[in-house]
Amino acid sequence: MSRLLHGTRRLCLASLVGLSLLPAAASAAPSPPTAPAPAPAPAALTWTGTSAALEARVAVLLARMTLEEKVGQLNQYSSESATGPFSATPARASAIREGRVGSMLNVVGAARTRELQAQAMQSRLKIPLLFGHDVIHGLRTTFPIPLAEAASWDLEAMERSARIAGAEAAAAGLHWTFAPMVDVARDPRWGRVMEGAGEDPYLGARIATARVHGFQGDVPGALDAVMATAKHFAGYGAAIGGRDYNATDMSERHLRDVILPPFKAAADAGVATFMNSFNDLNGTPATASSHLQREILKGEWGYQGFVVSDWNSVGELVPHGVAADMREAARLAINAGNDMDMESDAYSAHLADLVRDGQVPVATIDEAVRRVLRAKFRLGLFDDPYRFSDVKREQRVLGDPTHARFARQLARESIVLLRNEGGLLPLSPAGKTIAFIGPLAKATKDNLGGWAVELDGLDYDTLVKPQYEGLRARLPAGARLLYAQGCDVGDPSTAGFAEAVATARQADVVVLSVGESRDMTGEAHSRSNLHLPGAQEELVRAIVATGKPVVMLVNAGRPLVLDWASTHVPAIVYTWWLGSEAADAIADVLLGDYNPGGRLPMSLPRSEGQIPVYYAYTNTGRPGTEHDQGYHTGYNDLPRTALYPFGYGLSYTHFSYEALELDRRELRGDERLTASVRITNDGSRSGAEVVQLYLRDLVASVERPLHELRGFERVVLQPGESRTVRFTIDRDALSFHDAQLRWVAEPGDFELQVGASAEDIRLRERFSLRD
Repeated sequence: MSRLLHGTRRLCLASLVGLSLLPAAASAAPSPPTAPAPAPAPAALTWTGTSAALEARVAVLLARMTLEEKVGQLNQYSSESATGPFSATPARASAIREGRVGSMLNVVGAARTRELQAQAMQSRLKIPLLFGHDVIHGLRTTFPIPLAEAASWDLEAMERSARIAGAEAAAAGLHWTFAPMVDVARDPRWGRVMEGAGEDPYLGARIATARVHGFQGDVPGALDAVMATAKHFAGYGAAIGGRDYNATDMSERHLRDVILPPFKAAADAGVATFMNSFNDLNGTPATASSHLQREILKGEWGYQGFVVSDWNSVGELVPHGVAADMREAARLAINAGNDMDMESDAYSAHLADLVRDGQVPVATIDEAVRRVLRAKFRLGLFDDPYRFSDVKREQRVLGDPTHARFARQLARESIVLLRNEGGLLPLSPAGKTIAFIGPLAKATKDNLGGWAVELDGLDYDTLVKPQYEGLRARLPAGARLLYAQGCDVGDPSTAGFAEAVATARQADVVVLSVGESRDMTGEAHSRSNLHLPGAQEELVRAIVATGKPVVMLVNAGRPLVLDWASTHVPAIVYTWWLGSEAADAIADVLLGDYNPGGRLPMSLPRSEGQIPVYYAYTNTGRPGTEHDQGYHTGYNDLPRTALYPFGYGLSYTHFSYEALELDRRELRGDERLTASVRITNDGSRSGAEVVQLYLRDLVASVERPLHELRGFERVVLQPGESRTVRFTIDRDALSFHDAQLRWVAEPGDFELQVGASAEDIRLRERFSLRD
């Protein structure tokens, strides 16, 4: 059952008979913004009633609302300043006091949200506001970007990072985060790959579940959790050409087998809200898609939360060309199942008239409003509208030092070692001179990555330690650390090369920090060229030409093209954007205090011409063999495989795989198969290995991928230690949508594969599914 939708809390039962719809705290005269806080509410209100009691309470309120007040609950507006004191037009401030606003976004801080909530308490029915924000990978504590976190393959750690982010957001007066993004993305030209979990629907679904549980916690209304949002529903990550907001065109089978599984996992985990997407899907914009929102989400999946549009996506139905004006856009969106309108004003301007004109049934409005009111009741906002707006709690939670310590741990786990020729890493700095070169060696805020929340009053240039300082502080006596910038991130100028080369020649080893600036990935930051920006590739070649050993740190929010470096730079470390603790985490890995165990959640292409490149291809009639004489599916100037494939990553130790065993060779009915494999750390260092299970359906009624991830386990082993890892396979793991879109597991033969990446399969066994 949904942990959000079916939680247990105590409600004021007097409201069920209409005696006191709102608590005393809300019905009294509103407190001014500077008034003392009301008596603190318990951390979570317990509820001994039933879901029927909640529905009755919602019904009482709904019956008292005018049509305009109902429409008001479906409107979300942004602060005109995301970080400064709240400002609003007189019209919007008046709308809040008149009960014609249901939610605000981009208002952060206990004092600010209290100020706005006090205005809402001046309305006739005193319905509290919801406060939402893009808390994507942390609030005060910034964790690695989501794609980097996915590289840890550590579900427990990702749940905890979302838990901390949710606790900090709730302490800052927020009720709701617009995360996690669960779009499957196979085109790194799309800038928003940084927000998701990469190319694989199975990994994406597991991570979606972890993040939803983390943000929302175990008890609805707890003061250390927020509502989560599964976005963007659906197909946004498959935009044609990787161009943000572009059209998406795909078969219904691909939609259901590849795109939807992480969304379904989020719904099953009880995610409070869904956000639809900017793109069209097969010609229908998602915001106007009844197929997505009513038939699949609210129909097939029985989803009871509410759907919010993305920013102005209701209004964008007009430039999409499916609505003639904002009135028609409002009609299309609400009838298609979009409950709340973010920032377009289409609902506020037109929904009431559309109901009066008979173009939108009042029952449709009521259904949407019920979904929003349920969320507010479950958060306890009718019991105490100010319960999330406690300045003292905000200061205490945002200052918790354990959050930074965990951010450092997760940052270390997210680092992927791509190349380490000759065992150059870890560094042995005693008595050595190290040159730290590159445009990102002394960067500060860039380490936070895109979508980082910058709180008012905090100097992030001072708070975030540069990578150079992280290494310098850890060097032993007698070691020297030199520095040269070389070039700027996106500047083609080579004026700084001479200094960088001279610095490198003085050193025993060079650490070269290159990549993107943090504003090069994210929304509206698609790129056609995925090589290192500006003059950085030339800088890499110039430093390598000195003959000094080079360790290259790649700071990025997406897979970049590293074709030349992959054969010329001895050590390559993919550091992504690791957040506020990036500098210390990187130093931990460079100096061997932590053995990198990250694995790629998204393939790195050999060139842009390979894109999209991913591991789970279907075969073709000409898959390529030694007898094909070039007439095969692929490129004549490139291998078919990625430069660094999905699931790939090196370690400072070595792991062996042996003794793959299946407890049965045939599955029938509801039987399950257990596969076991023994993993041994054959090296001299403790390390983490991500053991990956793939399945291949050898013959089916429709083409199936060459293999698909169906299980993984991250294991930490001491030198010489062995562990048996077990995976369970059931019919669901063998199922897919057939040509008639039926979810089926067809009888036949399957290959079970266990390995260290999608291209490094160590052991294989066959089994069969029988009727």
